[in-house]
Amino acid sequence: MDPVLSLRALNRASMERQLLLRRTDLSVLEVVEHLFGLQAQTPHTWYAGLWNRIEGFDPLAASALLDDRELVRIAMQRSTIHLVSARDCMALRPLLDPATERMTRTTFVKKLSGVDLDELATVGRALVEERPLTFAELGKALAERWPDNDGHTMSQVVRWLVPLVQVPPRGLWGRSGPIAHTSAESWLGDCAEPPMTAEEMIRRYLRAFGPASVKDVQIWSGLTRLAEVFKGMDLVRYRAEDDRVLYDLPDMTLPPAEISVPVRFMYDFDNAFIGYADRTRFITPAAFEVAPAFVKANVQWRLILVDGFTAGDWTVSGGKGTSTLTIHQWKPFAPADLREAEEEGARLLEFLAPGERHEIATVLGASRP
Repeated sequence: MDPVLSLRALNRASMERQLLLRRTDLSVLEVVEHLFGLQAQTPHTWYAGLWNRIEGFDPLAASALLDDRELVRIAMQRSTIHLVSARDCMALRPLLDPATERMTRTTFVKKLSGVDLDELATVGRALVEERPLTFAELGKALAERWPDNDGHTMSQVVRWLVPLVQVPPRGLWGRSGPIAHTSAESWLGDCAEPPMTAEEMIRRYLRAFGPASVKDVQIWSGLTRLAEVFKGMDLVRYRAEDDRVLYDLPDMTLPPAEISVPVRFMYDFDNAFIGYADRTRFITPAAFEVAPAFVKANVQWRLILVDGFTAGDWTVSGGKGTSTLTIHQWKPFAPADLREAEEEGARLLEFLAPGERHEIATVLGASRP
């Protein structure tokens, strides 16, 4: 019989793998590669994800890695923008291509008329390698070649056919810029990596997210039909309380289920939540009750973990030189947890708004998206 892991045991395992039990002294690049990328379609909120995990995190150091092309922001897992290392960009993107292709064919390719995809890839690549372009600029240039087709549609097909990185200053700490793209190959130059295999990807995922199910990996990656790959791997098996089969690497140990964990302020697109099919190892029933309001407003929440599980959300507002972080308690926190949350919130404000006056507010009830 496979050992059964309680929900609390799964939570602690994931907290440890996600570097949330305690901050690490690993470098920014090492953490990004350990986490197998951070979802980063917003240009800056992922910095808070690294602050949550790295002792003494310096956002300018992470920003410099983008400028130096050791990190890139590119469509990867689930065809969403991720912050990944140059090595992982070149190795993993080919493996994940079917997910981007599936979405692009369904949404955009069917709208094209008389456009040869190979020619579109060649023309699109030449345009973005001549100089980085926004999708609007790329679409306008492509429409000159294919005037009977929509420029935006063609630019999105190029996004699949040519791996496109978002170039700085977009994404740099304290700065911004147009969402301009060039090809990963031209941006990264000599950074040639052999394509990653599905087995290598699964091992990397389990090291950062395990124990996990086949479906968990498929939801995280956007790929399908991975069950056969799992069957050929040397993995240990567990069972969740609902009888789901979970897999892990033989050399990975699990922390005690009873270990205490710190309060954590999570950023809006943290893969600790998005990287699973079954998110109950973090997400509580109370969270599912407040989620519809955020979904309706198309706003991504920023969740607070207390004892490892979602217990509230946080917002930041500013004006006249004062930044206020508000702790929204879905139910009243225990006094010790509230004190810890206030202290952690104060540290987060120091990171997000240095040099300003800071205030911490606490309210009952979820924030209004």
